[in-house]
Amino acid sequence: MNRSKYIQKSKRWIVKIGSALLTQDGKGLDYVAISDWAKQIAELRQHGIELVLVSSGSVAEGMSRMGWTKRPTGLPELQAAAAIGQTGLIEAYERQFQQYKIQAAQILLTHDDISNRRRYLNARNTLRTLLSLDTLPIVNENDTVAMDEIRLGDNDTLAALVANLIEADLLIILTDQKGLYTKDPRHHDDAELISEGSATDPDFVSFAGSAGTNIGTGGMATKIIAAQRAAHSGCATVIVSGREKNVLNRLQQGENLGTLLIPDNTQLAARKQWIAGHLNPCGKLWLDQGATNAILNDGRSLLSIGVTKAEGEFIRGDVINCLDPGGNIIASGLVNYPKNDIDKVCGISSTDFAKVLGYSGEKELIHRDNLVVFQQ
Repeated sequence: MNRSKYIQKSKRWIVKIGSALLTQDGKGLDYVAISDWAKQIAELRQHGIELVLVSSGSVAEGMSRMGWTKRPTGLPELQAAAAIGQTGLIEAYERQFQQYKIQAAQILLTHDDISNRRRYLNARNTLRTLLSLDTLPIVNENDTVAMDEIRLGDNDTLAALVANLIEADLLIILTDQKGLYTKDPRHHDDAELISEGSATDPDFVSFAGSAGTNIGTGGMATKIIAAQRAAHSGCATVIVSGREKNVLNRLQQGENLGTLLIPDNTQLAARKQWIAGHLNPCGKLWLDQGATNAILNDGRSLLSIGVTKAEGEFIRGDVINCLDPGGNIIASGLVNYPKNDIDKVCGISSTDFAKVLGYSGEKELIHRDNLVVFQQ
């Protein structure tokens, strides 16, 4: 399937718009730009595309209203800026979408809402219901109450998690660059735009540069990582300049714009999507080479005999990472035993569990059905 047909067959889109595109690079909300985004989104919906908008801008708008020229680093100031700016941001969207008789719906999430299984399902059900009602969900991070989450500072990750939540076909990340280049184009004249590639290509993160402004905090690297996360649910990603005229409709019509990153795999089961979406797993299991090969190459579960050590504080049912001998994360999964028990069984066979632990549970530390593999 060629590039244009790949995009045109996608019927459920996530569109992420960054702060710099919405706030005149931090000078306040750009109402002309917001009007243009609303017009493009309305036209996409007329073509039968279901759409969720993930919008940055609340912190930047709050900064503008307070006359701050530099993004604050203190958590209380960041939360205050978000609270001040959020009202103006959603009001601007509401006013524009009403012109097209589109009912907008605001959804504020933290990454905790994605990590907790019950809240994950609640968010998933709410978003799916809103789409079934033909509304336009507008998602932002709940910066006014988030703690560690606000320090992540990028809605690229949030957009990818929302893509997993609703099993989107396409994630559009609008930025101030034309796409992903072989080198940082701000510093290298010979940088070449990458038109298409695999979302899991290990070279792409090394191509990416850092954040380009003091308003947004997500650089190109966060966008590549977001594309990798979206790929877990079979969602493709386009990284493209939001300064291109009528960019969303031109993409839908098949024009070759930006960088298309295609998932290698089909959609994961819903449980595995949730596991893959965890940003802060509770612990780590270090594996020897045999266990690493068994997971990556043989499709096996994780057994205790291949674990060299455990780190963190976790209980049965928590999500934890699996690391190869070099410290690279190769998988995440739901663990069957608490940390204290795993400390006792590292490197031994499951046939000895009763003798060491005093009871016999599952023979696998993580069953394959509860394991998401990131490198293959």
